[in-house]
Amino acid sequence: MKVQQHDGSVIELKQSDPQALEVLNHSTSHLLAEAITELYPKALFGFGPAIENGFYYDIDFGDENITDADFAAIEKKMRELAGKDEKITRELVSKEEALKVFSNNPYKVELIEGINEDITLFKQGNFTDLCRGPHIMSTGLIKHFKLLSLAGAYWRGNSKNKQLTRIYGTSWFSEEDLKNYLNLIEERKKRDHRLLGKQLELFMLSEYGPGLPFWLPNGMIIREQLEKMWKEIHYRYGYQVIDTPIMLSKELWEISGHWDHYHENMYTTMVDENQFAIKPMNCPGAILVYKNSLHSYKDLPLRYAELGHVHRHEASGALNGLFRVRSFTQDDAHTMVRRDQLVDEINSILALYDEIYSLFGLDYKIELSTRPEEGYIGDIEIWNESEKTLKEACEKSGHEFKINPGDGAFYGPKLDFKVKDSMNRIWQCGTIQLDMNLPERFDCFYIDSNGEKVRPIMLHRACFGSLERFFGIIIEHFGGAFPTWLAPTQVALLPVNNSFHLEHSQKLAKLFQENGIRVLLDDGNDKLGYRMRNAQMKKIPYTIVIGDNERDQNTVTYRKYGQKEQITVPTEEFLNLISNEIKNRIR
Repeated sequence: MKVQQHDGSVIELKQSDPQALEVLNHSTSHLLAEAITELYPKALFGFGPAIENGFYYDIDFGDENITDADFAAIEKKMRELAGKDEKITRELVSKEEALKVFSNNPYKVELIEGINEDITLFKQGNFTDLCRGPHIMSTGLIKHFKLLSLAGAYWRGNSKNKQLTRIYGTSWFSEEDLKNYLNLIEERKKRDHRLLGKQLELFMLSEYGPGLPFWLPNGMIIREQLEKMWKEIHYRYGYQVIDTPIMLSKELWEISGHWDHYHENMYTTMVDENQFAIKPMNCPGAILVYKNSLHSYKDLPLRYAELGHVHRHEASGALNGLFRVRSFTQDDAHTMVRRDQLVDEINSILALYDEIYSLFGLDYKIELSTRPEEGYIGDIEIWNESEKTLKEACEKSGHEFKINPGDGAFYGPKLDFKVKDSMNRIWQCGTIQLDMNLPERFDCFYIDSNGEKVRPIMLHRACFGSLERFFGIIIEHFGGAFPTWLAPTQVALLPVNNSFHLEHSQKLAKLFQENGIRVLLDDGNDKLGYRMRNAQMKKIPYTIVIGDNERDQNTVTYRKYGQKEQITVPTEEFLNLISNEIKNRIR
């Protein structure tokens, strides 16, 4: 497949190359826009990029009201245009020429005015778009595509701008690949954490507190297991667990810089005629803990870990189950280190992340987010040094990474961890942020071997990122069928006939409970088949049926969730099996 790039050069890509699929989807977004132009001549276009396994285009339809019922007509027009096998050509024009071409489109004009170089246009048929490319050479290769959904999107992501209509779609090189991807989307819908959260009674949301999740008893069991695991691993890695106040004075947030950069998203109140803010981050509190006592160079690294409850005022339209909330728990840690310890400490954090993510079967990739173009604090020299150190740490540990320019925190560059789940979706979870600025602003120091005051370097890091968001991710990752160590109920006990088997089942339930196993004794009057289906609906890892043989021979007959095979073993053997599974947190 030949591809024309931004500079006009043409390269050959195999369809198996990941970049080839991205180029195909980008070209399909242009085909969508061309079809929209013919069907809705007054439509104005914003952005139309390729995204993972698909594309979208932001469109201003004016007075037209578009729904997904219109997709069939749009797709028909797209196929008609693709059938013409129109050449996609690149044209280099001046800024003035580009402004003339798009004089009737204020969105493109705004983009062009921000460009200070010659501009590339890509044309096909009667349609021209402002674009850097790359693109396939003609539309004839676009054959297997589907429009998926509609959403609202503010122009340039700013809620003060007009909301445009975003049309999502996907494009593939074969009908089979398209079919497989559409099946995957359907499977993802079944795993929606909002649906499973309700079905499995894990969490709830209420109109009395938008974006403020309620943990229900089953979800609370999982949360407690996550926190227990988190603390065990952190203690083993030398962290000290702390807890800092949920509300602190405005002056503290001014020192940290959060007030200038984040106060619009902070909840505030007056206390004794002074303004206070509920914390959106935990780092200033951890710094105050550090400053509570004098430290020697021998004390470092000092690792403070905190499951800190924070609040951020997210826009109501952005709230989304547990993925975007206003109240959440950050699994934060803040480490004060000497310069000579920095690379080794980052490698230690990477090892900790490897251990935690592997428990859930989650793979990840790392992005190095560098200094923002504006709004950052501190000297550029410090930023350059910090970015270099993060690169060195990744290289030394053998972790690959890619650069994400301009996306660092306002106080320092960071490593972002992009986690891939069982549905091949990518989630932003963990982060490691290198900060030489806040220790300076708070006048943090330690005493070196010469008795001199020296400024430490601060590492901010979170593995889950947000406990709530991570919970939502693993609900969908496991499809609600949690590993035994996490499952709210680990064993369902089903007596065949209460008149003959209930007493023995009660003894078994007590034995399991005494061994720390969470058990449900379903002694209802429903038929056994119904109760077994109910245990499957609740996604309980083990279902045990107790009949005459089990009672008389002190055995259990169990079936694992998702399997049809029933296995009979001595009770003691099953107890050892499940206890080992729980103790070692086996998936």
